Amino acid sequence: MAVPTTSVRGHTTGIPGLLWFDVSLVADDRGFFQEKYHREKLVAEGLPTDFHVVQNSLTFNRRGTTRGFHAEPWEKYVSVMNGEAFTAYLDLREGDSFGTLETVRLDPEKAVFIPRGVANAYQSLTEGQYYLYSVNEHWTEDAYRWYTFVNMADDELAVDWPIPLDEALLSARDRAHPPLRETKPLSPAGPGRDGSATPAT
Repeated sequence: MAVPTTSVRGHTTGIPGLLWFDVSLVADDRGFFQEKYHREKLVAEGLPTDFHVVQNSLTFNRRGTTRGFHAEPWEKYVSVMNGEAFTAYLDLREGDSFGTLETVRLDPEKAVFIPRGVANAYQSLTEGQYYLYSVNEHWTEDAYRWYTFVNMADDELAVDWPIPLDEALLSARDRAHPPLRETKPLSPAGPGRDGSATPAT
């Protein structure tokens, strides 16, 4: 009898380097098994070969929890463990794609690779949702100075959040981020890589 296997299929987006993946699972009466991160299969479907995970982080979210937009000085591979999340990605790199917005609905069988210099935001649509992200740099307090932020309620972006932001759960810090028009484009390498970006205060 054949052993069930999982598969990965990659998809490009309108933001250069931003990829999303179908990541299948194998289920039966006991539950399911999934290769949440399988480097060989992901690379075959477009994941950059120089992306090497050094840290996994997990957030637990109430329904309506909304975080972002944050551009961190590293690359990220993100997925959810349960339910559904609405995710939004904003290109902040210098060039023609600056300001390009993409949205993807994540469930346990989808994942996204986010290149450096692209800001991400997400909204949990499921109560008690676990959101997993794997990065290629360790988080440090110093690294936080190089984050770049954009306000999720920016009228210029007009993100169609499934749960209106005035009904969602946001931190005071995220509510206070500046609009896109006040954001300086980042070098292609992203924030904090070559001194071209200004540390956040």
